[in-house]
Amino acid sequence: MKKILTLIIFLFCIHHVKAQVKWLPKFVQKMYFDNDSTKHSSFVVLPVLSSAPETGLEVGGAGLYSFYTDTTRGNNTKVSNIFGYATITTKGQSRFSLSNTYWTPQNTWHIYSAISYTHFPFNFYGIGNNTSKADGELIDEKRFKLNFDAEKMVTKNFYAGVVAGGFNYKYANADSTSTFFETNPQVQDQSGGASVYIGPSLIYDTRDNNTYTTRGIIITAYYNLMHGILSNNSYVGGFFNIEYSQFFKLSRKLILGLDIQEQSLTGGRSPFYLLPTLGSDEMMRGYYNGRYRDRNFIAGQAELRYRVCNRIGIVGFLGTGEVAHSSFSFNSLKPDYGGGLRYFFDTEKGLSIRADYGIGEKVPGESRQSGFYIGLGQAF
Repeated sequence: MKKILTLIIFLFCIHHVKAQVKWLPKFVQKMYFDNDSTKHSSFVVLPVLSSAPETGLEVGGAGLYSFYTDTTRGNNTKVSNIFGYATITTKGQSRFSLSNTYWTPQNTWHIYSAISYTHFPFNFYGIGNNTSKADGELIDEKRFKLNFDAEKMVTKNFYAGVVAGGFNYKYANADSTSTFFETNPQVQDQSGGASVYIGPSLIYDTRDNNTYTTRGIIITAYYNLMHGILSNNSYVGGFFNIEYSQFFKLSRKLILGLDIQEQSLTGGRSPFYLLPTLGSDEMMRGYYNGRYRDRNFIAGQAELRYRVCNRIGIVGFLGTGEVAHSSFSFNSLKPDYGGGLRYFFDTEKGLSIRADYGIGEKVPGESRQSGFYIGLGQAF
């Protein structure tokens, strides 16, 4: 969904003329323009205004509160944060999420928790790596998710822990003129389902900064063992995710980031709501999220990040990826490239607002796939 209005445009235009915006309230100046080199906490609000045919007008906002659990000068404790997001539309849809990332002093523990609710339509195009836009059908989704992760440092840079949570998905056909979703034999559990899960998680992290990394590696992996509950209590399966990112400081202002991710659904059944999807504001930017989905997903990207000045950065990215039912094929990889802008509202912590435009493949008979994204923080 393309954003048609956002505060980030305003910030990019006036960051270099701060003296001319002293008429703004002090709390606004503090959020977006202060140069605070201390380890104090910070808070930023980003209004959201969007529009799409299936939603009408969408309005809301996002807020990010960032802090250190140890403010001792010279310590290496990573930044913790609380992030909230809420929107409503003129057609009665809504989205809400609240998450918390917490690093204890000296990074001995990493704890993450999140709760979210979504009532939103999306376009279903089918299952697989070669769906057609002409088959698009509007599906109504209601989703509730609860997540909790906790990892403890067992040796320098290496963490081991557990992931746990639960979810409940409900679907209904929102397009009375089509039954593609309901009658497609590849779609399992069309009405949705609920499950709880638990499993191991591992993290290897040598990054110099977890909000704006200039050097280091982070590898995260987890495996969810899931069991159905409520009306879906017969489902048993699993979900595996592994992601590798590495950063190279090519010069004082130029950073190269590499990112590779693989996801797989395990077990005999393939519930529709658990299938990995290609396309998001973090990986394979430019593709409609869910246009391609299947039991397995793999993607990789490289991003060059240039810090024009303390407040402004530009990026260019290039990537590729695909989904597959059983095995991947080099010939099936889809292209992905684009660029974007960054506004660093907290230069000490490396916190930024980003705007990216991604471009994907050109399917015969269709316009080239693309997407515009706005969010808080780096893509990876």
